[in-house]
Amino acid sequence: MRRISIFGATGSIGQNTVDLIRRSRDDYHVVALTGSQNIPQLIKDAKALRAEVAVTSDPARLVELRDGLAGSGVEAAAGDGALIEAAARPADWIMSAIVGAAGLRPGLEALKHGTVLALANKESLVTAGPLLMSEAKRLGSTVLPVDSEHSAVFQALVGEDMSSVERIIITASGGAFRDHPLSALDHVTVDEASNHPNWDMGQRITIDSASMFNKAMELIETKEFFGVRPDQIETIIHPESLIHALVGFNDGALMAHVGPHDMRHAIGFALNWPKRKALPVQRLDLAQIGQLNFRAPEAARYPALLIAQKVMEAGGLTGAVFNAAKERALDGFLAGACSFTDMARIVDRVVDVMLSNEGLQNATITLDSVDEADAIARALTGEEIAKRES
Repeated sequence: MRRISIFGATGSIGQNTVDLIRRSRDDYHVVALTGSQNIPQLIKDAKALRAEVAVTSDPARLVELRDGLAGSGVEAAAGDGALIEAAARPADWIMSAIVGAAGLRPGLEALKHGTVLALANKESLVTAGPLLMSEAKRLGSTVLPVDSEHSAVFQALVGEDMSSVERIIITASGGAFRDHPLSALDHVTVDEASNHPNWDMGQRITIDSASMFNKAMELIETKEFFGVRPDQIETIIHPESLIHALVGFNDGALMAHVGPHDMRHAIGFALNWPKRKALPVQRLDLAQIGQLNFRAPEAARYPALLIAQKVMEAGGLTGAVFNAAKERALDGFLAGACSFTDMARIVDRVVDVMLSNEGLQNATITLDSVDEADAIARALTGEEIAKRES
């Protein structure tokens, strides 16, 4: 029986993982489930899966969690220290789906125990990709991608030699505003940005998709995970979201991964790797689909992609700066302190200011240096938002 833990169990990725585990309950022993604010869901799943421990990242919710688990035999814990302790518990497979930079430390802790880390936490690779991947190699652990795009690339590369890869093409739906008049983007609302045309995701990720910051993060992830150059990574708008990525080889061939827009496919691949097992996802009817469409992304509509190129070329701690500025700018948009299009302007400005520090690109990537870059970038972003409010 495989021992598994799910970090970020109450989010979209976490809930899809829980669904797959429920369907094969007798195959797994659940070690830890973690969440943040959705304590009722965490309690429900911890009981149903008979987890050893349930952890909330919010210490103020510990009493609620403990009361809800009373008599179930499931331990309750809270706070950052409890997350690290849960990651240190022996497990064969850990889903890393905590949203934000908070997912980095538990992921690194899990790697110390020789586990398979199924990585859905973009920020781990964006802020500290070289650290995470080198630690996995040093410790003999395995990192598997769970983003649908990177899972698609990973699958397309099975049995291939990386030296024969010319390019990797990451597809993008284009988000809520792919056909919106450019002149109207300054005035779109939070509610409008929160509706994705294809995927059912949380609000922050959906807005990041509309601005293409989510895709910008994925480009940086591609560089860090697969070790390719920035000029080998491309983006194309694919409204149907059925081709998740393509890999181009030196003989001119393109290998495409095609599948339904259901995250259980990528999660299930990582869960069952290196084998494939049947999954409860839609089987595509290509005749009914009829056609697939593609178009180049407009730089004016999606400036986040250009910022990602700058970040990839700079390297070092620039990814940590980019992620922090992106998160803080999104906070500003949600609070009504800046416009939708202001977010890219603010992030670009913060990245440029930080790049003027010559040590940023050459700094050693450690947890402490990532935290320091994160804190400085968030403060600078706050100043930039304040300028737009005044």
